[in-house]
Amino acid sequence: MSVFDQPRFVDCGSVTLATFEMGTGDPVIFCHGFPELAYSWRYQLPAIAAAGYRAIALDMRGYGACDKPKGVAAYRQGELIADLDGLLDAMGCDAAYWVGHDWGALLLWQYALIRPERIKALINLNIPFAPRRERDPMVVTREVLGDDFYIINFQDSDEADKTFDADPRKFLRAMYRRLPATRAAFEAVRPKDRQAFSMLREMQKNPLPGTALMSDADLDYYVRAVAASGVTPAINWYRNWSRNWRDTADVEQKVTVPTRFIGAEDDILISEEHIETMRRYVQDLDVTVLQNCGHWTQQEHPESVNALIIDWIGRH
Repeated sequence: MSVFDQPRFVDCGSVTLATFEMGTGDPVIFCHGFPELAYSWRYQLPAIAAAGYRAIALDMRGYGACDKPKGVAAYRQGELIADLDGLLDAMGCDAAYWVGHDWGALLLWQYALIRPERIKALINLNIPFAPRRERDPMVVTREVLGDDFYIINFQDSDEADKTFDADPRKFLRAMYRRLPATRAAFEAVRPKDRQAFSMLREMQKNPLPGTALMSDADLDYYVRAVAASGVTPAINWYRNWSRNWRDTADVEQKVTVPTRFIGAEDDILISEEHIETMRRYVQDLDVTVLQNCGHWTQQEHPESVNALIIDWIGRH
């Protein structure tokens, strides 16, 4: 039986989080993104535990075995940060090492701004720090990428919820792929001709582009989780983007915790400019960009990611 078949449930206050753990020592806590699970860190937990740490992967609020409260507001940033605080409190820890990917990274950037005392060191994958905009980010995103962009589609309707729930295997098979597109090719296209990324459109492609990243057995694990609870709780994280922006108007945009950023050469929506901008706001920053790597970094290059995590937490 895998560690990922044996969740440990932790009362974090307003929700119960599901954790999956290996090893002993100082805690290293892993936060996944969309549409993922703690299982996305299956290659990291054994390596981090073997290095002498207590490796803890979460099913985040709304995902997998974790609680899934109803309503969009239940997934606003303040609630998600309270979950992380509640987890540390329940563990009797003042602080931990934290690792995030995708939405997990977005949340941990904000955690670093608001609760820096609870982070010994931070490792974020793929999504660089972006300072708070002067305008609502959903308004700006709509202007730049249009109504078809997946994040905007999530705001406007429940079309994605219904489509993904109707065939979770088809949705997840389309998502978890190493795409043939590269950032260099994306940059070469004139901005007005760039087609916004639509998850709904990606699902309908036949054959699917790129190569599958998962075995059938691994994909089955994700499919069972989505089939059991649907995707609406996970998509509700996106539906709070404007609310989160309003709620953080007074937060100073300066990350003071020691941070390693692990980027991917071919994560096409993230440019070198995005990464360089981050340097002005993150005081103690180390950057590594993995070559021949797309968005699912910890699953595409697990050994490199493991080595970078162990090195960074070992320094702090």
